[in-house]
Amino acid sequence: GHRVPVYATPATIEMTSLILRDSAHILAADAARKNRKLARAGEPPITPLYSPEDAEGALRMMRPVPYQEPVEIAPGIRATWTEAGHMLGSASIQLTVTEDGREKKIVFSGDLGPRSAPILRDYEPFHEADMVFIESTYGSRNHRPFDETVEQFVTIVNDAIASGGKILVPTFAVGRAQLIASLLGWMFRNRKATPFPIFMDSPMAIEASKIYAQHRELFDDAALKFIAKGTMRDELKTMKLCVTAEDSKAINDQPGPCLIMAGAGMCNGGRILHHFKANLWKPETHVLMVGYQAVGTLGRLLVDRAEYVKIFGEKIAVKADVHTLGGFSAHAGQTDLLNWMGHFADAKPKVVITHGESASRLGLEAAIRKEFGLSCSLPNMGAVIAI
Repeated sequence: GHRVPVYATPATIEMTSLILRDSAHILAADAARKNRKLARAGEPPITPLYSPEDAEGALRMMRPVPYQEPVEIAPGIRATWTEAGHMLGSASIQLTVTEDGREKKIVFSGDLGPRSAPILRDYEPFHEADMVFIESTYGSRNHRPFDETVEQFVTIVNDAIASGGKILVPTFAVGRAQLIASLLGWMFRNRKATPFPIFMDSPMAIEASKIYAQHRELFDDAALKFIAKGTMRDELKTMKLCVTAEDSKAINDQPGPCLIMAGAGMCNGGRILHHFKANLWKPETHVLMVGYQAVGTLGRLLVDRAEYVKIFGEKIAVKADVHTLGGFSAHAGQTDLLNWMGHFADAKPKVVITHGESASRLGLEAAIRKEFGLSCSLPNMGAVIAI
């Protein structure tokens, strides 16, 4: 492949190392399993998309960059990173391009986080742009306010404790796992709930949490004040970290009440499927959806109130109580996207809306046109845009 530097914030590099190595391992294991079947069928083997060696080669090309300091990434092109508030190390990027004596500024939002969400600092917008690329994951609507969502979460947890049910939380390893763990720690410290068994059944979430702990410089003031009064370890003495498959299987023998965080966040694989198979058909079970569920995923079927789902080829009745806690999303809602966009509006930049389903992109386009009088481009895959 190409041997070019890859620039990213230090925390992004650490998270990328974790995720890329894990995915390379999964690809290799999947290919080996399929190749055993192909060999028995007398068919040629397949090659994984990339190998662990490829992953290590890519990681060696990564170069750390600071926030808020321009870096020359190529002749005539400077890049500046600023906090995006989405996940640890996330950033929006402004490119300043000089060509034939003219200077243009292009801003890429990246994934933006909601303002006032806990743990991480809020996004920090740029103020100059000739062209803006903005994400639109939730471009057509807003989330439930975070404080109200916390109240809902507390109620669900206490209801499950009272009824002895299990709480299953399909969890993105980076971001949502740390948020849910922090909220449980806050609940126990403030006596919002009696401590009960918690299982972080995700080796990647466990490692990601360690990376979070090493980057307190990216935490917001509230998180720092919380930590100053005592560590999460002090509050979460009932949380077990499940690394091995045997650890995960042992949870089946754990009676309720308990809370299980497991990947994958959209329920399209991972250990959460085993917990669904064992518990989704039980009326006393609660399922908490705390992140975006894409169309076509098992998570989306549950959000849309499917009566039955298939897991490992088996039909499973959905008797569990499924709760969608949109206020815990790591993506900004429409109001926060417009707030971010408002910092450029007076400059009348060209606006390109990306990273969203059709309804979300169209909703954000209409809102930007109404709020700022700006026209927007909604490109399709492969489109070429002139600056």
